[in-house]
Parts: sequence; structure tokens; C-alpha cells
Amino acid sequence: MEKKVTIVGAGPGDPELITLKGKKAIEEADVIIYAGSLVNEKLLEYNKKNAEIYNSANMGLEEIINVMVKAVDEGKKVVRLHTGDPSIYGAIKEQIDELAKLGIDVEIIPGVSSLFAATASLKVELTLPEVSQTVIITRPEGRTPMPEKEKLKDLAKHQATMAIFLGVSMIDKVVNELIEGGYKEDTPVAVVYHASWNDEKVVKGTLKDIAEKVKKEGIKKTALIIVGEVLNPKHYAYSKLYDKDFEHGYRKRK
Repeated sequence: MEKKVTIVGAGPGDPELITLKGKKAIEEADVIIYAGSLVNEKLLEYNKKNAEIYNSANMGLEEIINVMVKAVDEGKKVVRLHTGDPSIYGAIKEQIDELAKLGIDVEIIPGVSSLFAATASLKVELTLPEVSQTVIITRPEGRTPMPEKEKLKDLAKHQATMAIFLGVSMIDKVVNELIEGGYKEDTPVAVVYHASWNDEKVVKGTLKDIAEKVKKEGIKKTALIIVGEVLNPKHYAYSKLYDKDFEHGYRKRK
């Protein structure tokens, strides 16, 4: 019997924003370890097997691995439930490596990132022709250091669309570094708290006033910062994809 743990992207919060494959894995799990500080507990209600439930918010890596290994050795189906998509700030690499040392494989089921739930709420496109064709996903430096070439002020030089995770608690620092890097003070910014949850909050502004607005709303965590002209473009070009004069493999010029 294959020894395996399934890592599932739980999506941004709304229990319906999980893949069918992810939902099936939860339904069939005997053991579920979920990131309790971030994952919506309503997702656990999909389970049909009265699974053993562990909240990893108060567990260390060694403890998490021990629970997984014990369950796998007992022939149980183990699901590790991560918020959003586990490939973005999911801390999954260390789990994969520790399990591999013990001969346990990992299957990863991707999920909907909070970034895409946030942009859905904002009704924006992150990549607009003649505005920005690049999205930088990053975070400010905190207790986890940033590589020298990835400081916010350096990334800001590109003037691309930027999605900043784990930064709302230091919003003043974020704003200062972005302006120092080259964004203008009137650059549009949106902060989305708990994207897709029932208590979602959206705060819009510019680099000049967003920090004050965020503080007024009392937002200190679990929020995403999106920066760039795509949020409120002065102009943009329509896509060539649907231009009647643009030919491609599926359509001839009319």
C-alpha cells in the first residue's frame, strides 16, 4: 500500500471555493490536520468519516509530522489542509522533505488563492494591456528575512501590479518602501481583509492615504494589499484576442 499524505488547498475562505478534488479528499479523509488560524472550519463539515481533526495552529512541525506518520502507518487517509493555494507561503516544502525522509510521498491538490478571491471582489484584472502585464507576488520583510534583491523598494522599481501578502500589520512600512522604490503617491491601492469570507472588508485608496484608512477600519491581519494602476486605470488597450482584425489559429480576420 502506498504511503501518502494529501496536501489540499482549502481556498480563500468561502467553503464553496474549493476544488471538487479537494472536497473529495476531505470527504474521504480519516485524519485532517488544518491550519486553524486561517482555514474556514466549515470545510471540515464535508468530511463523511468522522475523521480525527488536528488544528496545526498550536502544533510544531515535529508534532505535525508525527501525527501524519502514525496515521499513514495505520493505513489511514491523511489530509493536510492549507489555506488558499499551498504553494504561496504555505510552508509545505519542509513537510514534504520530512515525510520523504520516512518514505512517505505527498500529493498536492491546488486551491484558489486569496489573491484571486480578492481580485474577484474588486472586479479587476491584474494584467491590462498597456498598463501592466506582470504581477509580483511578495511580502515585506518581517521576522522572515527577504533575499537582498527582493526588498519591496527594489521590486517597486518595475511599476508592475504587486500583490503583497503578510504586510497589513506594517502598512506604514510597506507604503514608505513602495514610494521610495518609485511608485507615485497617487498610485491606487486596495486592501482586502478575509477575501470571500462573510466578514470580508475592502478598503480602497492610494499610497498617500491607504495606511490611515486601513487603521481606521482596524485591519491588522489576514488581509492582502494590491498595488497598481490596474485598480483604476486612466486608460488601457482592449485585448487583441477578441479584436475582429486580429487573426489567430481559431479565427480569421473579418
